[in-house]
Amino acid sequence: MATLLKLFPTCTRAGRLAHLSRKDWAQSRRGTLLPCFPASQRCASTTSYLTVEMDDNTGVAVVTMKSPPVNSLSLDFLTEFSISIEKLEMDRKCRGVILTSGLPKVFSAGLDIMEMYGKSPEHCAEFWRAVQEMWLKLYGSNMITIAAVNGSSPAGGCLMAMACDYRIMADNPKYSIGLNETLLGIVAPFWFKDTMMNTIGFRATELALQLGLLHNAPNALRIGLVDELAPEKEVLSAASTAISKWLAIPDHARQITKSMMRKPTIDRLLSHRDQDINNFVSFITKDSIQKSLQVYMERLKQRKT
Repeated sequence: MATLLKLFPTCTRAGRLAHLSRKDWAQSRRGTLLPCFPASQRCASTTSYLTVEMDDNTGVAVVTMKSPPVNSLSLDFLTEFSISIEKLEMDRKCRGVILTSGLPKVFSAGLDIMEMYGKSPEHCAEFWRAVQEMWLKLYGSNMITIAAVNGSSPAGGCLMAMACDYRIMADNPKYSIGLNETLLGIVAPFWFKDTMMNTIGFRATELALQLGLLHNAPNALRIGLVDELAPEKEVLSAASTAISKWLAIPDHARQITKSMMRKPTIDRLLSHRDQDINNFVSFITKDSIQKSLQVYMERLKQRKT
C-alpha cells in the first residue's frame, strides 16, 4: 500500500514547502537543522518555533512547540511545523513523534487571530492552506504520533492533538481542551468536525461544536477526547511509556491499519481543498466576522490590563 505521505500535495507557501527531492530538500534547508551526531547519539534540530530532538536508539523524536506566549498557530509557525514533520517522515530512522509544549500552562492556544483579522483575501487563503497542510501532515503521518498535552489546548490546539494517534493530558483542573470556535463567532470547518467525530462520536461532537465546549481533563478523558491523564510533571514520561507499546507493533501492519481508518477523512479534504479555502476566505472576510474577531481581541486586551 502506498504510504500516506504520497497522498498529500505539498504546501504552496512560496519558497518554503516547494516540491523537492530528498537531496534538494536537505540542501534547501541547510542551516535550519543542526548536524546529526552518530546513530548512538541524539540529533537536535531547532527552528524559530520548534525544537526537535531525535533519539536514534528508540527512533522517537520529541517535537516541542516554543512560540511565546501561547504557541499560536501563525502562518510562519505552521510552515515550520509542516517542514519539520515532513523531514521526520522522510527519516527512515524515525518511527514516532511525541508532540508537546515548551511553554507553561498551554499546549497551543490555536489559530493566530492576527492571521485572520484585517488581512487580504490572498493572505487568508495562504494561511488556511497552511492550516490544512499541518493537519494533513499530522493526521496522515505514517509515524506513531503521541500528543503530550501539558496545558490548555483550545480550537486549533485541540485539532492538532486530535490529529495524533494518542493523547495524554496533564491532570490539572485549570487546563481545558476542545473546539470552541462558535464562541468566537467562527464555524469549525467540516474536516475539524470529521476529526472530532472520529474521536468522540456524533452526538458528543454535535454538542461540543454547537456550544463551543472546553472540557477539563477528567471530562475529556470520560468522552474519549484524550486517552490518558498524567500528573503535569509526568506527561512527557507518560508519553514515552505509551509510545513504547506502539513501537512493539510491526510498522507495516500499524501503518496500513491507520490508513484504512483515516484515508476516507483525508480524501474528503483533498477532494474539496480549494473549495474549503474559498469558503474560509469568503467567511472570514465578512464584516460581521471581522467585527466578532475585533471584539474578541479587545476582550483579550482587557484581561491583560
